[in-house]
Order: sequence, then structure tokens, then C-alpha cells
Amino acid sequence: MNTPHPLKYRLIAIGLFLGLIVMLYIGVMYNTQIIRGSEFRAKSLSSNATAETVEASRGIITDRNGKVLVSNRLTYTLLFSDESFEGNEDLNAAIVRLIDLCRTNHVTWNDTLPLTFDTPPVLIPERMDSSFRLFVENQELPAQLDDPDTEEDEFSFQMSAQELMAFLCRLYGLEKGYTPEQQRCIAGVRYELSVHSLLDKNYVFADDVSVELISQVVDGHYAGVSTGTSSARVYNTPFAAHILGRIGPIYKEEWDGDKENGITGYKDLGYSMNALVGKDGVERAFEEYLHGTNGTKLITTSSEGHITGELYMNEPKPGNTVALTLDIDLQEAAEKSLASQIQAIHDHNGKARGGAAVVMGVDSGEVLAMASYPTYDLSRFDEIYSQLVKDEVNTPLLNRATDGIYAPGSTFKPLTAVAALESGVITPNTSIYDRGIYTYYPSPQPRCWLYAQSGGSHGNVNVSEAITVSCNYFFYEVGRLTGIDILDSYAAQFGLGRSTGIEIGDSSGVMASPEYAEKAGLEWTDGQTITAAIGQSYSLFSPLQLANYIATLVGNGNHYQAHLLKNVKTYDNTSLIYAYDKDPENVVEMSDSTVHAVKKGMRDMAMGSMSYIFSKCPVDLGAKTGTAEIDGDGTVNGVFVAFAPYDKPEIAVAVAIERADAGADLAPVAADIINAYFSHREAPTVTIGENALMP
Repeated sequence: MNTPHPLKYRLIAIGLFLGLIVMLYIGVMYNTQIIRGSEFRAKSLSSNATAETVEASRGIITDRNGKVLVSNRLTYTLLFSDESFEGNEDLNAAIVRLIDLCRTNHVTWNDTLPLTFDTPPVLIPERMDSSFRLFVENQELPAQLDDPDTEEDEFSFQMSAQELMAFLCRLYGLEKGYTPEQQRCIAGVRYELSVHSLLDKNYVFADDVSVELISQVVDGHYAGVSTGTSSARVYNTPFAAHILGRIGPIYKEEWDGDKENGITGYKDLGYSMNALVGKDGVERAFEEYLHGTNGTKLITTSSEGHITGELYMNEPKPGNTVALTLDIDLQEAAEKSLASQIQAIHDHNGKARGGAAVVMGVDSGEVLAMASYPTYDLSRFDEIYSQLVKDEVNTPLLNRATDGIYAPGSTFKPLTAVAALESGVITPNTSIYDRGIYTYYPSPQPRCWLYAQSGGSHGNVNVSEAITVSCNYFFYEVGRLTGIDILDSYAAQFGLGRSTGIEIGDSSGVMASPEYAEKAGLEWTDGQTITAAIGQSYSLFSPLQLANYIATLVGNGNHYQAHLLKNVKTYDNTSLIYAYDKDPENVVEMSDSTVHAVKKGMRDMAMGSMSYIFSKCPVDLGAKTGTAEIDGDGTVNGVFVAFAPYDKPEIAVAVAIERADAGADLAPVAADIINAYFSHREAPTVTIGENALMP
């Protein structure tokens, strides 16, 4: 029997030991280089590396067909810091030098100090925002600050402009050696540094500067100045300004939030204090989808300060792509037609000022177009903001489609008809004789418009005919018989007198009722019921509400929430994050005979007395005019609603124009919109490629 040689055991043991060593070495190297490689490399560079936030690109906004409405472009910024300066003299001198450079290059720097550059200066109230109030509190300047029970506009700063300027000169060492203009410029920059320090926020001295200026700053070794990159919004359409909205810096109150009222601040959402966020419109409504996630990189430098390398610790993640329900071509047609008609009415009577037009999908609540006039150039918003705010006559910042509220006039009559038919007050065949003057009450005794105009009468009319000829007498009687409670109930079901739920916010409007009158300290009489039945009294609705009401009426009673969001996809278009698919908020129960009677009356108006306007439309449609006196001197607002096609309605349209001569004057806008919709309906959809999402 052979016995293994002892040397063989030794060799096996040594081999196993060496193998174990090799395996251990490989494991350590794998852990060091692969699993924790980034961590150890970052640590090895920490002694000569600085962390820098890499801003994520904001998501783009498209219309329903994929056409890009808002995108981004890369920009360069100048940042200024006072950390490297030991005293006022050097800091102020550096500011003067930097300002001189900017002036030479015609560059505007960021200055929100609420003082003009006049001599002597004047206070700028609109700049006394939360940042200024924080500065006032920190410096213990005399002011009457808000308390929780007061409105923001009750803030009262108790120093004159000259007193504030004198204080800043003492605070920043500007009392000697500087001209008044230099004092104001330096004080503005020092004020920004103070405020940004209180907010723990970097001061971006100038935005969107040229590469040439960056080169001059670097070559000139400007003390306290560093450069950075950012992105600016690019508006690829001049339309939909009131819808798209804008972005801006985070205000202190937005940063902190309001936990008592359930408002989460951007601080708790993980935002950088220097982030730009949506301020209004779609930009604000869909901030959670559009805002990307910033990244972090380490920048290593040599002992001489030269950059030797960059290492990403976290890659930035761009914001998502938000697709709206808007059809930008239809939006363009609506805005152009509305502006043209308002100008034509103004040229005729000298009174028209503004108006709105809304197009809504009947079976979805999708807002396909929403025009408000006057409008403005969103790409120049910061530049023209002051004049927009000061224009109190035309109020171009007001979105009249969502927040302009108007008496509906006779456009309310189809709803009164529905309420009366469904409650059994009348049938489609019930006839009422128009006597011209409604004398049921001793007072008031209103007149039918035809009698007031010519002394004539509509004779015997049923509900369809009364809608067609817009007989006030018929609806006075029907309104009295139906009663205000039933009218209010149906108005609520159709969404009138309450918010439509649209994401950018809107006015709830007012539906006339005894309860509203009591709350508002107004009178309510039986006469209010009959005037409410024809769209007068205290009723006030937005054009968006009116479009939603008509969409519900002709859409089998399905009342949808008005909305602008169609879907959300990742920035590379690979994943669907959200798609709107909500059911109707409620269903208005209406018999087929009721809907037919009302729709017939609206079709006979559009294709009868108004056929001269709608005869060239590619489909049959229904419509209703509305005229409401507003000043007691004959001045009226015009309102117009329509739907198309007649047999299977796809869209509902509402138009309102202030100080029009009559509701019929608005019909050309509706005709233009209907023509535009049906001419573009079969247009091919634009496909967004992956590379198109990061302009």
C-alpha cells in the first residue's frame, strides 16, 4: 500500500493558501474598484476638490400633437460673493469695477433694491416683497410688518427713500468717495448679497451673459466673481401666454411653505434655494413633473488653482415631458380671430376692451384652445412686466377665459329649458304666447327684446322656437313656474357657479340665488327669479364654465372636469408616467326628447337667422347668442356659445367680448374656430424623437 509523500501535502497546502490569498485580493480589489470605487476616488480627491451642483434641465411642454411649446437653452451666469473680501473698501471697489464692465457690454445685472436710480431716489412699492421684509426685520428698520390676521398689502415701510438710501450708505461704507449713482449701484449689489446671505442662497449677479463677457471676467481676474451655467426657457410659440405661464426664483414664503395650511415648502421638497420654479399657468400647475433632479460633481484643482478633472457623483435627471390637451394650431386660430373681432367692434363703437374664447372636447373635458385678449409676449415678460401691471384699463395679465366673469345673458336659456322640461313644468310641445310685456308681477314688468325694439311679438312659441328666437317672455314664464331652487340645482349640475377644476385655477363665478343675495347683502325678490332664468340677475360665469356647460348639455349629460393635462412622459420619451383618464364628475339626467328640443332650437338659430355666418362651415352646428347690459346706459357684454357637429358633437365653443354691440357680433369668432378645428382635425400627429426632448 502506497503512502502519500509528506511533500505533496505541503505543496497542496501552499497552493490552497496562495489561492485563498489571490481570491481575497481579487475580492478586495473588486470592492475597492467596482463597488466602492466612486466613493474612494472622491475621498482621495477631497483635499483639493470642491462639490458643485449641476442643474437639471427643466422638462419641455408640448401640445396634444407633440409640437414643442416650451423648451430650454443653455445659458451662462455670473455669480458674485463677498467671502474673499476683508472690508468695505475692497468689496465696494470690486463692485464698481464689475458694474463698469457690465455697462460697457450692455449687460443688465440683478438688482431688486426697492429704490429707483433717480436723484433723489424714489421707493418702488412692488419690490417690497418677502425678501425686503426679511432684510427690514434683520436690520431692525422701522416698518409696520404683517401679522397673521392682516393682508400682505398692509405692510408699511416707515422710512422715506432718502432715509433708506442714507442708512444703506452708512451700513455699507458709501458715505464718501462715491457719486450718488455709484452709491445706488453699490448699495443694490450689497443689498442683494445681504438678502441672499439671509436666505442661504448664492447671488446670481447676471443671467444669460455672453461667452465674450465670460472671457473678459476670467482674463480680467475680477475679484469675487465666478461663472456658472443655467438654462433659460425658450417659447416656441407666441400664443397661449396666459396658459403656459412663467418660471422665476423661489420666494421666501414658497421656500418655507405653510404647514398650518397644508402647503409644503420647496425646502422640504428637496429643491435648491437657487432653483427656478413655476410661478403661474402650466409651469406652476405641473411643477412636480417639469422640475428635474439636480446632480453633483467634484471639480479637482492643482495647487495653482487650475482644474485638473471633473467627477460626477450624481448625474442630473432632466424633468419630464408634459403634453397638454391644447391644439396649438387651433389656439392660434382662436387668438387671431378673437383679436380681430374685438378690434373690429372697437373700431365700430369705440368701447370693446377685451374678451375670451374657449374650445372644449365634448366627451372628455379637454381644453383644446383657450384664448384671452389682450395678451402679451411671454418671451419678454420680465422686460415688459411693469407696463403690463400698470395697464389697469386693458388688464392684459388677466386670463379672461378662466377669471373673467360675465352675465351669460340668453346663453343661459338652454339650461332653463332643460330644468323646465325635466321637472315637468313644460313639454317640448308646450306653447306660450308672447304678449311683449310680462305682467305677472306688479313690479317688475320686463319686456321681451322684440317688443322693446319694435313693439312686435313672437306669438305662440314652444321651447325649441323660444330658443331659436330667444324669446324673453317665454323664459320669464318658464322661469317663474320652474322656480329658482330647481334652476340653481341644474346650474350646479352643469358646473355653473363653481370652479371647473382646471389645473391652472379659475374663478368660481356666481349663480344667482336667494342664499347668494343674502350673503352678499343684496336684495332678492320674485323678479330676480325671472331675470335669472334669462341669464341676468346676479349670475356671472367664466367663458370656460360656459364651454363646459354646453359640452355637458350636448354630451349626454356627462359633466367632466375641465383639464389641460393630457399625459406625462420621461424626458427621453421611453416611459409613460401619467395619462389623464378621469370619469365624469357627475351626469345630468336628461331625456332624449329634452336634449333634442334644446339642440333643435340652437341648430335652427345657427342655420337659420345666422346662416349668413355659418353657411360656409363644413358641418351643421347649434348656437346661442347672449347679450347682457352692464352699465345701465345701453353698454353690453356679448356672449356666444356653440357646438359642432350637430348630430355627434365633438367640440363646444364659448366666446365673450366686453362692450360688444350684441351677442351676434361674436358669431364670426365661433365660425373661425369651428372651421379651423375641422380643417386641422385630420392633420398628422407630430412624433417626438428621443433626441428632440432636450433642445
